[in-house]
Amino acid sequence: MRKSIATVSLSGTLIEKLEAIAAAGFDGVEIFENDLLFYNGPVRDVRRYAADLGLSIDLFQPFRDFEGVSDEQHKRNLARAERKFDLMGELGAPLMLVCSNVGTDVSDDDARAAAQLYELAEHAARHQLKIGYEALSWGTRVRTFDHAWRIVETANHPHLGLILDSFHTLALPDDWSSLAGLPGQRIFFVQLADAPRLGMTPLTLSRHFRSFPGQGDFDVPGFLRAVLATGYAGTISLEIFSDETRSALPRLTAEDAFRSLRFLEEQVRSEPARQGNTSGMMRRRVELFDPPPPPVIRGIRFVEFAVDQRNEEPFAVLLGQLGFRRLGRHRSKEVSLFGQGDIRIVVNREPDSFAESYFLMHGPSVCALALETNDALAALGRAEAYGVARFDGRIGPNELAIPAIRSDAGSLIYFSDHEIAANFETDFEVEPEAASRSPLLTRIDHIAEALPDGRLDSTVLFYRAVLGLEPEASVVLADPYGLVHSKAVSNCERTLRMPLNISESRNTVTARSVSNYAGAGVHHIALATDDILAAADTLKMRGAEILRIPVNYYDDIQARFGLDDKRLDALRDANILYDRDGDGEFLHFYTMPFQDRFYFEIVQRLGGYDSYGAPNAPVRMAALAATRMSARDLAEL
Repeated sequence: MRKSIATVSLSGTLIEKLEAIAAAGFDGVEIFENDLLFYNGPVRDVRRYAADLGLSIDLFQPFRDFEGVSDEQHKRNLARAERKFDLMGELGAPLMLVCSNVGTDVSDDDARAAAQLYELAEHAARHQLKIGYEALSWGTRVRTFDHAWRIVETANHPHLGLILDSFHTLALPDDWSSLAGLPGQRIFFVQLADAPRLGMTPLTLSRHFRSFPGQGDFDVPGFLRAVLATGYAGTISLEIFSDETRSALPRLTAEDAFRSLRFLEEQVRSEPARQGNTSGMMRRRVELFDPPPPPVIRGIRFVEFAVDQRNEEPFAVLLGQLGFRRLGRHRSKEVSLFGQGDIRIVVNREPDSFAESYFLMHGPSVCALALETNDALAALGRAEAYGVARFDGRIGPNELAIPAIRSDAGSLIYFSDHEIAANFETDFEVEPEAASRSPLLTRIDHIAEALPDGRLDSTVLFYRAVLGLEPEASVVLADPYGLVHSKAVSNCERTLRMPLNISESRNTVTARSVSNYAGAGVHHIALATDDILAAADTLKMRGAEILRIPVNYYDDIQARFGLDDKRLDALRDANILYDRDGDGEFLHFYTMPFQDRFYFEIVQRLGGYDSYGAPNAPVRMAALAATRMSARDLAEL
């Protein structure tokens, strides 16, 4: 389908917006009136510049408070419209969006509204233009698409049609099942937006929290499926108002937007038709995006850390305390392989490599994840179809080539299938006896990322579209210095779990992680064990620094969960946190951060517990803050 986006959806100047929209791959653009008012130049230059970029100007918007007014006001409105029609002629915009009136003095006479819109369409026809009427979900009299359609149908003018907007339809609790029954030829334009369900008025939600499809909670795929069931074959366009995108770089926003439309098309194509609409879907007249299917992710094959010579040995010591053994060294590079159980960690300090460049930017950090999939090349093809850059690293003679992409945060994601996994360790001089010892830790449970403020929705969309992960419920966590918003993404098999965290405050643990990383990055890795008490004792014996938990915490969990004294004492002595959900239990403790950048979490799940211990996150963040303050006090002595 043709894809368009409203300039109001992006930050920046009008020219910056047009350049970003064209670079992302859009076919057209909606010009928001304020963007044109703020442009310091002839309107015809905007038309010429858009054309040079390969963009059509599909719509001019908005024209407000037109219908249902007095005769005297109607004359003034027509005069106002004539000036806009002249402007649209210079701009080359064939369609004007007229949104339902939100004024205080609006007639509830649909016949009057239809007659006034008919006359507006007559004026537009003289300019060879068209009018699209849209119901605002907070309109004074007209709030729903079916009400707007009755007025358009009554007016019955060929230059007057309906504009549908997913936000205005889905933000209301009304039944919208009749949407698929509209005549597609009378739908002039379709705007799309998603949003979270936040329990606020549509106007407030619209002004601050609209998001791209796939980033919110609305059934945008169902909406578009119903639109296509009408036979509509025109443009689909994005129009969002978001506090996040108002401060984001326009190129990043445009890339997210284009990816969201592709993802939406894939969802519409692949999901079964809504009940009762199957025959309507046979009328679909457009081709929809059809990438390779999402990869089946069996788990994380390895985690790769970027270090330098100074950090390599201290990090190796930490890994040893956690029970990892050096399995081998790379045959030709400054790369070591550590492992235990099903966990593999690559430590990379190779000069002139991606790892070195990543280290120079971020310091010691996770620079890559390798996902074990059913088909590595198909996973790579899907990522490229969604506009993600392939990464081709330096490969030595007889070395294994592993398909890779750059993630949304700039790190790498490798795709490993059975064949690659079987040959992965051949690049290393492996010591067989090292891997055969009984493991303390068995597998990677989850990997948590800290994100810069404003990048949560974008990252969720990346993981949904590229890897087929689905978002879990959002959680708000209380750090001593501000709130942290957390949303995990995971696959249905639960073999890949990634909590994503952002904070608007500059002083939270999450925000400091972003600051220290100079961007997004992994701030902790959770490793599973079959016996957490034994793991805690072993780490303590080996000299690992464990995050100390306030003793008052244990009085609280005893009161909440009724733990017996013996078990409570064992948890307290080992600084182990506890949570329960139904019959499931979650026990976990943390190492101290490595150079104030990342840390490890040791976890044990019992009885089907399926979350991340969110009630304990404030305790962990407070303990980290107290530790940091103590270290600062010691440094000042």
